Amino acid sequence: MLVYEYKLNGSKRQFAAIEEAIRTAQFIRNKCLRLWMDGKNISKNDLQTYCAVVAREYPFASRLNSMARQASADRAYSAIQRFSDACRQKKPGKKGYPQFQKDNRSVEYKTTGWKLDPDGRHIIFTDGCGIGRLKLVGNRNQRIEEFPIKEIKRVRIVRRADGYYVQFCVATSRKFEHVPSGKQLGIDVGLKAYLTDSLGKTVPNPRHYRKAENKLKRLQRRLSRKQKKSANRKKARKALAKQHLKVQRQREDFARKVANTYVRSCDLIAYEDLQIRNMVRNRKLAKSIHDAGWGTFIRWLNYYGMMHDIPVIAVPPHFTSQNCSACGTRVQKSLSVRTHICTGCGVVLDRDQNAALNILEKAVIGTEGHSGTSKPKSLQNASGDLTSAAPCHLEKW
Repeated sequence: MLVYEYKLNGSKRQFAAIEEAIRTAQFIRNKCLRLWMDGKNISKNDLQTYCAVVAREYPFASRLNSMARQASADRAYSAIQRFSDACRQKKPGKKGYPQFQKDNRSVEYKTTGWKLDPDGRHIIFTDGCGIGRLKLVGNRNQRIEEFPIKEIKRVRIVRRADGYYVQFCVATSRKFEHVPSGKQLGIDVGLKAYLTDSLGKTVPNPRHYRKAENKLKRLQRRLSRKQKKSANRKKARKALAKQHLKVQRQREDFARKVANTYVRSCDLIAYEDLQIRNMVRNRKLAKSIHDAGWGTFIRWLNYYGMMHDIPVIAVPPHFTSQNCSACGTRVQKSLSVRTHICTGCGVVLDRDQNAALNILEKAVIGTEGHSGTSKPKSLQNASGDLTSAAPCHLEKW
């Protein structure tokens, strides 16, 4: 799947119609979820059939396109399926019981309910919500009109802090011609440096959130001083949300570029299979770990590895920092010790480079590593719900 994203340019009336469509999609999803809670053995087909019943009972729901109503039912079923799978597999902790949505931000159309102008710069929504014709604003190099309409499987309207966007999910295969370099690298992610590879090269940590923290605090204080339910409070909340969105986009753009650079220059990449969810329980490091965005980097590393058809291997992180990469001697050291000095062979290395060498060795041996080149879950979503907010997600790189 290939996702093209454009920003929408329209009138206040059209954006109000989009909001009505989003609320209707949320209403239908919650109704389908209630049907599942009240009944037993509800299938995906039962939920899609129930959409027609909801449309007959509620006139405002009938104004939304029929396939858009089915897409809302599919969202409910996806939440139910995830919960059922977690229970069946007996995953530890919370199983993720489906919850009613309160602030849905998108509505999804399938193959009907919309028309694309031949110039590829306007889209018309033809259902009863009254959205009408909207202008597409985005990268001129991406040409959605060049794809046959049958290949566009989903059209999704998304509300963000800085406006409304439309995403086109196109069914097409995508491959890069990888130029072999004979280089194999192990990567150790960190907080002092964003990452260190097995050759000793480091990528500085950009610390996007830390740099924007003072401005975020100032905007947060400004929001807290506004009177509740006032127009000024809405403006302050929007300004704060825009700044958070900017930080998110900076973090993801940086992760994508670093991942793409490494994949293009290597024939094999190995990284630690970190349990980030457990690591952020450390109160002293949680903010820095979230700011680094290791999960985003690893997701794009896997994606570009799949596109270039090179192995990207995740290995267990056990003792990668403690073991000597030269002789295997285990040298215990705390996080404050940044230099590895082996008591067995006397080798002296940067702590992170030593870990990267151990990671690469585990991947090459292959007895403990497992392939991570399968398509990341967030990039499999046919609705195009990606974490990136910039127009032209995947086709640019």
